[in-house]
Amino acid sequence: MHILRNVFPAVAGLTLAGLVSVSLMAGGQTPAKPADPHRMPMPARGMTMEASKMTREQKIANAMSAAPAAVSANATILDWPAKEGDAPPVLRKGTNGWSCLADMPDTEGNDPMCLDGPWMKWVEAYLSKTTPMVGSVGIGYMIAPGGAKASNSDPYAMKATSDNQWAHHPPHMMIVVPDLKSLDGISTDPANGGPYVMFKGTPYAHIMAPTAPGMMHGH
Repeated sequence: MHILRNVFPAVAGLTLAGLVSVSLMAGGQTPAKPADPHRMPMPARGMTMEASKMTREQKIANAMSAAPAAVSANATILDWPAKEGDAPPVLRKGTNGWSCLADMPDTEGNDPMCLDGPWMKWVEAYLSKTTPMVGSVGIGYMIAPGGAKASNSDPYAMKATSDNQWAHHPPHMMIVVPDLKSLDGISTDPANGGPYVMFKGTPYAHIMAPTAPGMMHGH
């Protein structure tokens, strides 16, 4: 996956295809140790009616649906905190270095996620509005059915505007890289039918790689 830094702009399609294949064997990879989820502050989120009705077991099941079973089966499952600045409650401790969260209550759609170590560092930086210090390629999964709507250009937008490229983001993988210049030349259009860059021109830029329905759940 580290070949992204050198050859990604020239062979984006081929590199991503290989990256997706490698990610399917994620159960055997050894991700960097993530930031301690007990210490990571997360924003307060007003619970939607659907989210507030989910039981602990339902939240765990929803969070696990974000990634292949090889990843989510032994991942730490976190909940969104009810108060600003609180640490995310741990619903289930894991052993493989991955962290999964259930559907984000404030967003439109179904968007649980599972993140490796580099991605957790990215999230910590995003929440503190600082520059992510990403030392290696990181993989995140949001492959649960449905997807969600969000801005593709403004990292902190909460609603659609005339200029923030609000779009539906279907189930996908997310790839964060140490060198953001390696993303130059990749489309920023979520509707282009393939991989695209989200938050281009910001410290939070990363690759979004849409997945075919069921392809990572063995269907």
